[in-house]
Amino acid sequence: MGFLKKLFGGEAAKPEKRFYAFQVKCNRCGEIIEGRVDLDNDLSTDFEGDRTVYFARKYLMGSGRCFQQVEVKLQFTPERELIEKEVQGGKFVE
Repeated sequence: MGFLKKLFGGEAAKPEKRFYAFQVKCNRCGEIIEGRVDLDNDLSTDFEGDRTVYFARKYLMGSGRCFQQVEVKLQFTPERELIEKEVQGGKFVE
C-alpha cells in the first residue's frame, strides 16, 4: 500500500461540490421528493446572446402514492452557481 501512495502521489484530491440537491412537494399528494443534479454530467449548454448558461431538466415521481410527475428546470452559470429555478406540478421546499 505504501508503494502505491508513493507511486500515485499520496492523498486523493478533495472533491469539489459536485451535486446540487433540492426538494419539491407534489401538488397532487403532498409528498416531499428529493432530487439532485450532477453538476459535472447532467448539465447541457445553452447560448443566450453573448453569455453561456448551463441548464438541467429533471422529472421526479414520488414513492408510489400518486404517479404525478414533477418537472424541475434549473439554470446555472459557467461556475455552476444557480441562476434560476422553476417547477411544474409542485413547489420547492426550502
